[in-house]
Amino acid sequence: MDYKIVFSGRKTISLCVKDGKLVVKAPYGTDKKRISDLVISHADWIKKHVDKQVEKNKRFASLTDKDIDMLRQSAKKLLPLKVEYYADIMGLKYGRITITGAKTRFGSCSSKGNLAFSYRLMLYPEAAIDYVVVHELAHIRELNHSPAFYKIVASVLPDYKERVKMLKK
Repeated sequence: MDYKIVFSGRKTISLCVKDGKLVVKAPYGTDKKRISDLVISHADWIKKHVDKQVEKNKRFASLTDKDIDMLRQSAKKLLPLKVEYYADIMGLKYGRITITGAKTRFGSCSSKGNLAFSYRLMLYPEAAIDYVVVHELAHIRELNHSPAFYKIVASVLPDYKERVKMLKK
């Protein structure tokens, strides 16, 4: 299996799939045999995630510039309304809202409460879009994915697990 190794000052080895390719992040001085053994032992996980990303990339690759522009405009209109609606329900204040072309994440929340959403989110059902908005807003209270974080999400969207499944299809 082909992969890229990135050595850094980190303490642990991690595997991630980026643009359909495996990237291994490892501490300086990690033995390449150890990395190879780890990759081999996680072959099923790697294949599953590479295949998933390749499939997702195919779906997005067919978008024309006109499609992308239309999705961006749609996101710029719809997402601020959804953020305002759910922030009001959740009693939260947020910062700036940005629409991005991110391929690997649907949304993010900074420590200052600024929200970013990928225009690609507009290709999913509205229930899934609502989940991403609530998910990112919940990060204003909990900047992690702890049980407390998911309790906040569940208080607004009790069926959030079903909505997450929509994003994975």
